[in-house]
Amino acid sequence: MEPIVTLRDKCRKCYSCVRSCPVKAIKVDKRFTEIIFDRCIGCGNCLSNCPQKAKIVSDKVGVTEELLASGTPVIAVLGSSFPAFFHYVTPGQLVAALKKLGFAEVHEGAYGAELVAASYAEAIERATVPLISSHCPAVVDLIERHFPKLIKNLVGLVSPMVAMGRFLKEVIGPDVKVIYLSSCIAAKFEIQAEETRGAIDIVLTYRELEGIFRNRGMSIAALKEEPFDGIPPHLGRLFPMAEGTFKAFSIATDPLDTEIVTAEGEVNVMGVIRDLAQGRINPRIADIRFCYDGCIGGPGKNRELTGFYKRNLVISHFKRTVPYRTAPHYLHPRQLPSFARSFSVKYSRLEIPKGNEIKKILQATNKFAQKDELNCRACGYRTCREYAVAVCQGLADLEMCLPHNLQRLEEDRGQLIQKYELAQRELAQEYGDEFIVGTDRKTLEVLDLIKQVGPTPTTVLIRGESGTGKELTARAIHRYSKRNDKPLVTVNCTTITDSLLESELFGHKKGAFTGAITDKKGLFEAADGGTIFLDEIGDITPKLQAELLRVLDTGDVRPVGGTAAKKVDVRLITATNKNLEQGVKEGWFREDLYYRLNVFTITMPPLRSRVESIPLLAHHFLEKASAKLNKKILGIEDRAIKAMTLYPWSGNIREMQNIIERAAVLTHDVIRLENLPLTIAENYREEAVDSVDTKASFQAERERHLLRVEKGLLERYLVEAGGNVSKAAQLANIPRRTFYRILDRHGLKGRAGKPRPTGEAG
Repeated sequence: MEPIVTLRDKCRKCYSCVRSCPVKAIKVDKRFTEIIFDRCIGCGNCLSNCPQKAKIVSDKVGVTEELLASGTPVIAVLGSSFPAFFHYVTPGQLVAALKKLGFAEVHEGAYGAELVAASYAEAIERATVPLISSHCPAVVDLIERHFPKLIKNLVGLVSPMVAMGRFLKEVIGPDVKVIYLSSCIAAKFEIQAEETRGAIDIVLTYRELEGIFRNRGMSIAALKEEPFDGIPPHLGRLFPMAEGTFKAFSIATDPLDTEIVTAEGEVNVMGVIRDLAQGRINPRIADIRFCYDGCIGGPGKNRELTGFYKRNLVISHFKRTVPYRTAPHYLHPRQLPSFARSFSVKYSRLEIPKGNEIKKILQATNKFAQKDELNCRACGYRTCREYAVAVCQGLADLEMCLPHNLQRLEEDRGQLIQKYELAQRELAQEYGDEFIVGTDRKTLEVLDLIKQVGPTPTTVLIRGESGTGKELTARAIHRYSKRNDKPLVTVNCTTITDSLLESELFGHKKGAFTGAITDKKGLFEAADGGTIFLDEIGDITPKLQAELLRVLDTGDVRPVGGTAAKKVDVRLITATNKNLEQGVKEGWFREDLYYRLNVFTITMPPLRSRVESIPLLAHHFLEKASAKLNKKILGIEDRAIKAMTLYPWSGNIREMQNIIERAAVLTHDVIRLENLPLTIAENYREEAVDSVDTKASFQAERERHLLRVEKGLLERYLVEAGGNVSKAAQLANIPRRTFYRILDRHGLKGRAGKPRPTGEAG
């Protein structure tokens, strides 16, 4: 199992791990970033720098718990940096806590440094090439995987951790299980390497150990101290500090001596490695550790403490006399194990892309000249060209370039602003003040009510027949309100099924019902801060009426399938063409909801009661139809206007708009009486019969009777033909096109032989 795991659901692709990885062992996928373990050196930077905690250490706590409960002898080895982490208890109390968990013995890992001390002195003495210390597993992995040229320079010895494991298994027996406790993440990688496998069974970080104590509810500070097992170390306790290696190995150093180099921290270590690879420096030995402040600054360190304080804690432990219980087999082992190790090339070479491939990637992110390469490092790579190489190698993707993304966002923003302004202009033309056209008294009263209630937060109920302009009134109220910079969300309650309307209004949680594959925000939440308009409110079910009443009372919206409610600030406007008072009496509309909605009522007058505004409306709709059809129409003749004023307009303004558009399609210059549906034209002719002399009356009456006879014949032929227009035309011995034209004149259609809906285009 990989020592570091990515929690894919938590990863937000912020590229912090890419930026912090010194060897770029991170692959960026579409939804998350992943560690490439063939390239990873286990430094733990990605763990420490992930703000979402999406990179975690693979859980070995469960395996440890099972091992302790199995009855197998398990030995704990405390890494030499433990005083810098468990500073709040004494070493003896920590030993007592470990033995209470079930560990048979507890040893200090510092003794491992003393086990390899003599071998290090020998290696330095025999060296013919500059040596690199091999006790930092991150440095060993760095060389094996990324600088294989320097493998020959590594000291051929195991780390103190592995030395301790080999020693214990040699003295006690190979069946004993050894668990090493450390701040080092790279140690988890080291015990999986072929050359060191088997010495240590499990590596736990101090944080993982602390988690076990916490889960067991143990108070370590209340425990009675117990002694360590094994051989007490001395100088080995200084090993975890910066420059502590040579003190632990009893090798004298001189700050003026250039033959012994010590370095800690990523920047310094990478510098020494590159200098050695390039032959710029030639020391006898370079003691390097990847973590700042040496092993007391590892990724599993206690972040609350400074490096100086942790150094003091290690020195205090070095000076302290710690109780030990040393069994004879540790003092007089039969033989010591070998502490030698070999190294192998684990370099995974990535294909180097060609120049033209790199150029394509650069151009894809708008880098056409060198001045365009900002090298901002936001993607995690040092230069734009290094990033382009990573894209070619499949490690990175084009979305990682921040300047490119910002440029695209700015371009998209500009386009969205243009589209928004265009949409605003179109909406202004469609739903502007001029659309509520009319000079009659009732229209002016409605406009006055809109201007009065608009700036208030009051709930408004708009009533009126279908087609009287209730939605336009709602838009006008929103435009006059103080919320006009926030959204107006319109919902027609009759166009959505009852089962979906609740989800549309209040949202739903994933899995709330079949098809709910993701969480969905409801329209009330979408309208937060603005206005929601519920058209045909009288059609919603009692269940939805109760939910709506709760929202109005509390301001809380709870999604379908959810338990948590969210506060919303929404102004409600509703409309209906139903008699809600009758609904309250008959029980299909809640009385309490009726009173909550009926705070301020605007009743839209039907068009038949606004006769004086019909000419104005007709010309207004003519202008809209001309623009829509891209057709220049000069006007409407007086006869057509007169006919429209006599018509009852059961479909109100919507019907009138449709009829004007239909007439505009049929004419070339001026809308005439003949372009209007027959039902409107007949009204004008009947009015004309009552207002002209006898001769004109005879002609009008004759024309009207002829039209009725003609219509009756058409209906008879259609009935005989079963509604088939072609067959009816054959029965009448009239060309099919002519038959269609006559049908259209009388507002008839095929099949059922019934009149066409008023205002429908022919």
